[in-house]
Amino acid sequence: MGVGVCALAALLGPVSSRGAGFARPDESITAGSAHHRPKARRVISLFQSGGPSQLDLFDPKPSIFRYAGADMRTMTDLGMRLTEMTRDQGYFPVVPSAFEFSPSGQSGIEISSLLPATAAIVDEICLLRAVRTHAINHDPAITFLMTGSERPGRPSAGAWVSYALGCGNDNLPAFVVLSSHGTGRTDCQPLYERLWDSGFLPARHRGTGFLPDGDPFLYLENPPGFDQSSRRFMLDMAARINSRQYHFQGDPRILDRMRNMEMAARMQTAVPELTDLRDEPASVLRRYGPDVTRRGSYAWNCLMARRLAERDVRFIQLFHTGWDQHFHLPEQLPRQCADTDRPTAALIEDLRIRGLLDDTLVIWGGEFGRTPYGQGQYRHDDFGRDHHAGCFSMWMAGGGIRGGRVHGATDELGQRAVSGVVDVHDIHATMLHLLGLDHRQLKWSDDGRDFRLTDTGGRVVHPILL
Repeated sequence: MGVGVCALAALLGPVSSRGAGFARPDESITAGSAHHRPKARRVISLFQSGGPSQLDLFDPKPSIFRYAGADMRTMTDLGMRLTEMTRDQGYFPVVPSAFEFSPSGQSGIEISSLLPATAAIVDEICLLRAVRTHAINHDPAITFLMTGSERPGRPSAGAWVSYALGCGNDNLPAFVVLSSHGTGRTDCQPLYERLWDSGFLPARHRGTGFLPDGDPFLYLENPPGFDQSSRRFMLDMAARINSRQYHFQGDPRILDRMRNMEMAARMQTAVPELTDLRDEPASVLRRYGPDVTRRGSYAWNCLMARRLAERDVRFIQLFHTGWDQHFHLPEQLPRQCADTDRPTAALIEDLRIRGLLDDTLVIWGGEFGRTPYGQGQYRHDDFGRDHHAGCFSMWMAGGGIRGGRVHGATDELGQRAVSGVVDVHDIHATMLHLLGLDHRQLKWSDDGRDFRLTDTGGRVVHPILL
């Protein structure tokens, strides 16, 4: 069978995969398998869909109270594109936060009263207060943060990492996706599977999504009357047929299909063990909060992220919706923070206790922030904020990040970034750098040009690194 037999032999063995020019991840990292020595081995991305309000969570502006209710255009040029939701407003009232801030940790970083658990682990995080993006609407902004491009079709960040570094565990995918719905606002924009797609990269690098209810994956159990030996026989026969087809056609997608079938078979054993929480001490479950045993909740997903990190999954992507507070922010935002604050801090603490935080990079943030001016009629106890791309907050922790630090600043109204500006491409470049990858060298040729996660931009934010 020639090439087909070789392909079959390779597929029935270990399935750890890599992109061209990269050694297998289980080989010595000092032997040149990455561009440089990494500080992180894996990534956990905690994506907060909808645009968390940095002015109410991470970027206090005490001087803004002097201007409460004043038309912002009388004090400054808004200086950026406005969404269709506010551009025709009669005036743009300055809106102070309805929540208190206080210094936290040894670093004294000011954190909102809505995030007491995050405040307790603030010395582990580096707070980026001057992040900037290019899009002002949800779909292009989320697509940009996930893929490095506002246009759909590019590979996601997790797919790039999978392509470059491959699997860390032969029995689980390199890239796993978990999603949850918040209680802050229940009618938010949807999340599309293309956000964790592999684009023009081989299909095996696509994110594998957990289902929120029932079995974590479709067809995890064999049908009635169909045992493992029968499944093994079916897979062997399918591999022979696919191998013969590959011999005649040379289509690499056939090999991807064969790899995925083998991975699915191994996941039948690995996934039930992964999701069985009976080995978790009660003290750990309490740390994540009362929702931790409810499959599909943000707390459950955070615990799964730690368990996936323990099993060396390379890229773990969490999505949590509900942060789009155009109206009724003082009512909705506390509920949203109650969903996420305790589980997020528990994840960081759990990783630290288990010795995983040092080589796990955790990234928290949304697609953009919220405006310092209000949307609609303003009352101090009932207001909303529109999308804001010019400056917002994210944070990073672990995996070579300098904790207990604030990087960047915004003006006194929170309208513009004035120092330490970090672009979305810079976030990606820094992430890849910590994984031992040079974002300028990680490329894929498609349709006559070389593509990168960072496109034609990106710089590593060295001041935040250890």
